[in-house]
Amino acid sequence: MREIQDIDRLVDGYLAYLTLQRGLADNTALAYRDDVRKLISYICREETTLADVTYDTLQTFVAELHDLGIGVNSQSRVISGIKSLFRYLRLEHFIETDPSLLLKKPRTGTRLPEVLSVEEIDDMIAAIPAGSPAALRNRAIMETLYGCGLRVSELVNLELSKVYLDERYLIVAGKGAKERMVPMSEISAELIGEYVAGPRGDVTVSRGEGNIVFLSNRGARLTRQMIFTIIRQLASAAGIAKKISPHTLRHSFATHLLEGGANLRAIQQMLGHESIATTEIYLNIDRSHLRKEIIEHHPRNIRIRNDVDQSD
Repeated sequence: MREIQDIDRLVDGYLAYLTLQRGLADNTALAYRDDVRKLISYICREETTLADVTYDTLQTFVAELHDLGIGVNSQSRVISGIKSLFRYLRLEHFIETDPSLLLKKPRTGTRLPEVLSVEEIDDMIAAIPAGSPAALRNRAIMETLYGCGLRVSELVNLELSKVYLDERYLIVAGKGAKERMVPMSEISAELIGEYVAGPRGDVTVSRGEGNIVFLSNRGARLTRQMIFTIIRQLASAAGIAKKISPHTLRHSFATHLLEGGANLRAIQQMLGHESIATTEIYLNIDRSHLRKEIIEHHPRNIRIRNDVDQSD
């Protein structure tokens, strides 16, 4: 067995394993790395080493996370990172047995995402100050997030060379650097075209950002936090009290497609979900809509309504 001599070098190797071999997105890999550092800090306090960690050690560590008030979802992510780390240690022959094999994630209930109505989305777009230099850009951002169902990371990294305005589709790099083709609405294609031909051309583009669609007034790609700020300011200006984020527009995109009769598999492909189980959460969002669909379209209900109409 190999001996662990340099923790920092080990963590760097683990990060490379996550991104290069497992194909995880940079943000996910960095989150796993930070969670592993939490574990390393804990075992140092316990005066043990990674090679000597047992299942009981890991159980105690997870219990401490709970005691610190860390949420169930965050606990689950930490456990995923721990299990991934020990899988890596075993592959690299640092350990013989994996102490994390029996480690289980805490149970989580199905948490339904917040959804905006079409009217609320229209109100947010209407709240964009018409005379501001960023007005056209922000309208294009709103229509692209909602009209294409993009993740915020996909939006900020969207490349000009992968936007096909005439054909009305774009190609985005999703989780695990997997590319997918996403159809664009007519309005989102129109606004991106106007923005690129107009305000974007007036910006001095920073080095290395020439192919990025959405830029700040300094010519750099927008950060995720800047998109969060834009969305929340528009929600506030529109008088929307819901707690929302850019992801809310993605949820609304999927929900409205489902309500409009779109096939769940098609929604899965547009969202870039690897598993249909992830997409199925949208089946739980609007039970009243589904009930209405059954009442209006199921042949039994249609026959009953016809019988009632004829009796009248």
